[in-house]
Amino acid sequence: MLDRFRSFWTKVFTPVVDALLRWGVSPDAVTLVGTVGVCAGALVFFPRGELLVGVLVITAFVFSDLIDGAMARKSGRVSPFGAFLDSTLDRLGDAAIFGGLAMYYVGPGDDWLAALAIYCLTMGSVTSYARARAEALGMQAKVGIAERADRLVSILVITGVADLANRLGAGEDALWAIPVTLGVLAVASTVTVVQRILVVRTQAKALERPAGQEPA
Repeated sequence: MLDRFRSFWTKVFTPVVDALLRWGVSPDAVTLVGTVGVCAGALVFFPRGELLVGVLVITAFVFSDLIDGAMARKSGRVSPFGAFLDSTLDRLGDAAIFGGLAMYYVGPGDDWLAALAIYCLTMGSVTSYARARAEALGMQAKVGIAERADRLVSILVITGVADLANRLGAGEDALWAIPVTLGVLAVASTVTVVQRILVVRTQAKALERPAGQEPA
């Protein structure tokens, strides 16, 4: 439904697009900044109950999705990697919005363990999406230190063992093994997503290179 307004807003932001291109800013950089802004707006303000402020911040950065596309088309830098990066980072923004609302409804917003669990859920989904999106564009992204099976086995085993230890008398301190594992998985999933982005970037650059031209 919102696509019908895309051409209108693209015209509105034409001066911004022209200015960014003159300054040498790349469309991918705009994509990245926009995603960070959306995530920050959702995860900083929503859990604290500042819903309107969060919406305004998110809205301001959502327009980057129009700006980066217009920049790519105007500069002739439309590429498979740009499409991959934009789609992949969109998943992070979407997850941040709904995750921020979940934290708002769950508690006062200072429960970092809930945030950690949501982050692991998000990065697990983005890891799988990055591979699927790459394959849809004719590339491969089956790399990374944390495959889906690794993540599931790790958290299930540790959760079960920690609860068993607690019930056998070790005390609730044993349950801290769960958030520690979530922290490890959060780092591993993030590294995996970055690895997949980089490997797709390499393949995309090879596809863009004219046939017979050696890499610099």
